[in-house]
Amino acid sequence: MIRAPAPYAAAEIDATAASIESVQHPSGMIPWYAGGHGDPWNHVEAAMALSATGRRPAAERAYEWLLATQRSDGAWHAAYASDETVEEPRLDTNVTAYVAAGVWHHYLATRDGGFLEQMWPALDAAIDWVVGHQRPGGELVWAIDPDGTPGTFALLAASSSACTSLASALRCAEALGLERARWELALRRLAEAVAQRPWSFAAKSEFAMDWYYPVLSGAIAGPEGEARLDGGWREWVVEGHGVLCRSDGLWVTTAETAECAISCVRLGRPEVAAELLSWTRSQRQADGAYATGLVGPDGVEFPVGERSTYSAAAVVLAADLLAGSTATTATFAPDASQAALR
Repeated sequence: MIRAPAPYAAAEIDATAASIESVQHPSGMIPWYAGGHGDPWNHVEAAMALSATGRRPAAERAYEWLLATQRSDGAWHAAYASDETVEEPRLDTNVTAYVAAGVWHHYLATRDGGFLEQMWPALDAAIDWVVGHQRPGGELVWAIDPDGTPGTFALLAASSSACTSLASALRCAEALGLERARWELALRRLAEAVAQRPWSFAAKSEFAMDWYYPVLSGAIAGPEGEARLDGGWREWVVEGHGVLCRSDGLWVTTAETAECAISCVRLGRPEVAAELLSWTRSQRQADGAYATGLVGPDGVEFPVGERSTYSAAAVVLAADLLAGSTATTATFAPDASQAALR
């Protein structure tokens, strides 16, 4: 993998990981921010940042929390309150699927086969539940009611993220000497829907994630991926500041900027990615935590005082990818790290 000049020093990234761990509950749950709620997708993203920085005990506590809260059908609820009771009972295919990306990443970071074996039953049940909600066109129904009633639409960014999760799940199965032909077919159909059938998804084009997530996931790659990022660059990127969360405002967010940087690495543009990531310094706090975002030309913080763990995690993972980490590269840019997949 081509390495670009790192916009952050290793000590700075470690401080950011420490800011994530500082708000982790004793149970292992990682909320959005101190005293806030949490959801399994962002929880896993934060756990991956802990793994990437060698904070193995904290990362494994995060996965223990997932084992303790998984439903009998394999899913997780969409959100949990600060007291860890269910806040949003709806089920979310993308949220549930992301455990696979986290497990694969942690396994590569530690090479601990025991951890993979411990997590496998939960991962297996989760991915089976997810692919059970795939539509005939390949896209994933976004939300399911707790009683099992499926929603009426799919989301492009969510289905794109699930491509990463399904690919990671298949690699976990391979590492354990298992086959999951159903998952392979589901991933192929899902990636085809993302790349070729945009009409299959609800219109959410006002969100930046719909722009870059098909590239971040690898579902749209090569010249098509380059054309997609280039085509939306002027709309979404505020030069010198970062990536907008929505097209109808001036809210530049840390997470979207760092994730877009990951997308650039997938396209073989590490220098562009490094520049994007460097712009997140304006959101960085003295302790290494990150403000969720800044609004307007004056950079007014919004939400005021919010230091989101998922924003910090996105920065850590983007920096780790630029540094050439095997675990993060194999999770988010596997074509550049084939040796790690063997």
